[in-house]
Amino acid sequence: MSDIIELQRRIMAAMDRVASGLGELSGTGGGDSATQQALEEEKIVTAQLTERIRMLSQRHESDLAKLREATEGTQAQLSKLDTDLQRLRKANIQLSQSNQALRDANAAGVAEPHLINKAMMAELEALRATHAADLSEANTIIAAMTPLLKEPATDDDTAKEEGDA
Repeated sequence: MSDIIELQRRIMAAMDRVASGLGELSGTGGGDSATQQALEEEKIVTAQLTERIRMLSQRHESDLAKLREATEGTQAQLSKLDTDLQRLRKANIQLSQSNQALRDANAAGVAEPHLINKAMMAELEALRATHAADLSEANTIIAAMTPLLKEPATDDDTAKEEGDA
């Protein structure tokens, strides 16, 4: 970005020097027509280059904004995936603890219905958390792959513009 701004500044300075040189030549009235024509052609080329730099700068800003937006979306999806994975880990820990309590009660020969209910609830939560994590992971993958599968329309436009110049 700073390279484009620096190039634009340098071109503008060169255009100012050319304009002041033209002013001096037109003031003396001693320039021949070939020199005047060459100067006019240079003015046109300089104007075209300035316009092209402006267009490239705008395109760069637009692309940068799109990349920022895509990055923010990806970060949000990764955050949701992380939250879902933490929920899954917690549910699995609860499930392990409930199963251990059931094994201990079974070894002691004591049937405790609340332990069975607690284990079933933990298993259901683990299944829900697994489903949410899988869904978040699939959405993250889809979001990452979608831009790669789209047609790069901007590359074709760039090639056409370079052929025109």
